[in-house]
Amino acid sequence: MKLTMVIPTYWSRERNIGWKEGDAIYDHPTPLDAEGTLLRGIQSIRILKDKHFQLVIIAVATAEDIETQVEKKVADIIKSSDPGVEILLFGHSHLAQLHELMAKEGKERYINLLQLRGYSNIRNLCIFIPHVLGSDVAVLIDDDEVFEGPDFITKAKEHIGKNIEGKRVDAIAGYYLQPDGDYHVKKSYRPWMKYWNQYQKMNEAFDKFIGTEPRLKETPFVFGGNMVIHRNLFTQVPFDPNVPRGEDIDYLINARMFGFHFFLDNQLSIKHLPPPKTHPVWMQLRQDIYRFIYERAKIEHQKEVKGMTKVYPKDFDPYPGCFLKSDLMEKIEKSCKLLSEEYLAQGDKKGSEEALRNITLAKTDAVPKYDPFRKLCELQKQWQELMEFTSQEKIRSKILDIIYKGL
Repeated sequence: MKLTMVIPTYWSRERNIGWKEGDAIYDHPTPLDAEGTLLRGIQSIRILKDKHFQLVIIAVATAEDIETQVEKKVADIIKSSDPGVEILLFGHSHLAQLHELMAKEGKERYINLLQLRGYSNIRNLCIFIPHVLGSDVAVLIDDDEVFEGPDFITKAKEHIGKNIEGKRVDAIAGYYLQPDGDYHVKKSYRPWMKYWNQYQKMNEAFDKFIGTEPRLKETPFVFGGNMVIHRNLFTQVPFDPNVPRGEDIDYLINARMFGFHFFLDNQLSIKHLPPPKTHPVWMQLRQDIYRFIYERAKIEHQKEVKGMTKVYPKDFDPYPGCFLKSDLMEKIEKSCKLLSEEYLAQGDKKGSEEALRNITLAKTDAVPKYDPFRKLCELQKQWQELMEFTSQEKIRSKILDIIYKGL
């Protein structure tokens, strides 16, 4: 069983410059003049007993004008590490060559599927590269995590692709351990969270699926930085680029719609040590609002399609199902009003206005202007075509040349 581990790493402008209008928004990209967490994550691989895998680092820049600097920075980090596995680098220069190849082959229509901006697009590269490398399994890890269990790879391989109670294990969700070693989300309660009870529902779901037996059970949630995906799934179903964040759980929803099974393994953990998020609460909430409205619309627009499975919000209870139901707009309105009041009390007029603006956007811009279910079906078909095209030995070898040119 050939396995590829992929770690995307996000980098932003230097600290004294900060975020500029038009830059991509990620939770906590590392400033170019900071050390970051990537080296720590790569070096933690040394603890693993099974090192029979390739490691791919995807270098992501928040802005076009720093792409070259980001690639060099990540290349230097890779060179200074010694985890005991082969490491490949994929950055914006490699993507440009990949796009050139697609255009040269008359396949411009696939270029939109291979992008380095937005969480879903980056995750698609996290499964596209293992496909081209001929892997049976893709393991998706984030750069703000460290391995603590020597048997992580052994456990990741143990059940993937096998059958459990008549269902094939197409993908496995591991889980995060917080800095204190617990799996619960630790967030200070704020009054505005009264109706937006996200963390409470997440912990309820974690207790139900992580904290109980059996070891493997079908799950309504998944962590993007601890996913194990079999090629049966990743060659058939892509991440949906139309969802702004929460692309991991959205992928699980997509997989379910196409008849694939996601299991949580309550022994497959990784330590999550994220730096603080850099964007204001109103902005983080806005992205969640867009995400849940889009996913709810995708579920509501489902049609009877041969080979597909209809899913319902309750299938994803307690989380994220609680945000995919008919009371979503009520949750948004009440939460944003409370958040706005909180900002006002702190003397932050802009924050207050932006929190209230979330309500307007939820009723207008966040609502898809197209049928998101049909769009997903079209995307899936196009992804399948891309997988078949890049399976041709002539094309695959050219892409491998691009990838191996990385270091």
